[in-house]
Amino acid sequence: MQSILNKARISSALGGRPPAAIEITPEGVLAASRPSVTGEPQFAFVPLAEGAVVTGIDEPNLRAPEAVANAIRSALDQLSLRSRYISVVLPDPSVRVFVLDFDSLPPKASEALPILRFRLRKMVHFDVDHAGLSYQILTENRDECKVLAAIIPGPILAEYETAARGAGFEPGAVLPASLAALEATESMEAVLTANLTQRALTTTIANGQDLLLYRTIELPADKEIRITEIQRGIAVASAFFEDKLSAKPRRLYYAGNQPSAEFAGWINDWIKEAELSVVELAPMPKVGVLNSLGNANIAGVCGALALRGQQAGAR
Repeated sequence: MQSILNKARISSALGGRPPAAIEITPEGVLAASRPSVTGEPQFAFVPLAEGAVVTGIDEPNLRAPEAVANAIRSALDQLSLRSRYISVVLPDPSVRVFVLDFDSLPPKASEALPILRFRLRKMVHFDVDHAGLSYQILTENRDECKVLAAIIPGPILAEYETAARGAGFEPGAVLPASLAALEATESMEAVLTANLTQRALTTTIANGQDLLLYRTIELPADKEIRITEIQRGIAVASAFFEDKLSAKPRRLYYAGNQPSAEFAGWINDWIKEAELSVVELAPMPKVGVLNSLGNANIAGVCGALALRGQQAGAR
């Protein structure tokens, strides 16, 4: 599963994608790099002051852009880098992701993008014409074309790209966190995933190269209500999995800023009924950690490093 909101020219020697990635969150900047093609990734984390990053699509995200740029530079300077190109992983609430059905779609991106913008104009409330937009064809046959589209308000995309450039790096790819995290698993079987942050829960169902569900819900600050919303979100995704695939999910692949055991405890009563086990989508590495990662979720940057192949055009 691949989705790129912005793509620069990247040398084929780099495998078609940057060998380093960052994820910008309200808690801080997590950086990862692969020093060699076959080597294990390195990780570094630099915290941010509370309020430096506020996620969403209705207001500026980077309230302290210079501090964010400094954190990006500090995190990446700790890693062994082979290029100034990086993948930038964004918070899910700052991007809107849709699975769209068409009878057909022109093969050229220059012709397909206006059609996508026209459709999305009715689905988002921000300026579609100047938004960052990318798409990937999931399935296509004589009668239908199923498309994965990711769109972000232009000013918000510019904030993140400017911060990366201010740190001295070039954003070769920009991805929403949960789509990037899907690349952290190599399974071609149907998988149910949950990506949890302080602000949101994103549930996805991927079946090979097809995306059956992508759902982000924003979470309240109150812990009890928050846990109830998480339970409800997992229940909805599990029911959708069973409806679409005629089988109950047996595993929930989890990525988040809370320990997996704590997350499993929150939904324990429901899990027992569903016989659903929680497994980590990207377990914390035993090597390659250059400083304390705290509760950082590494699935997004791991997936960004794993991205391969040609991407759909952007903008």
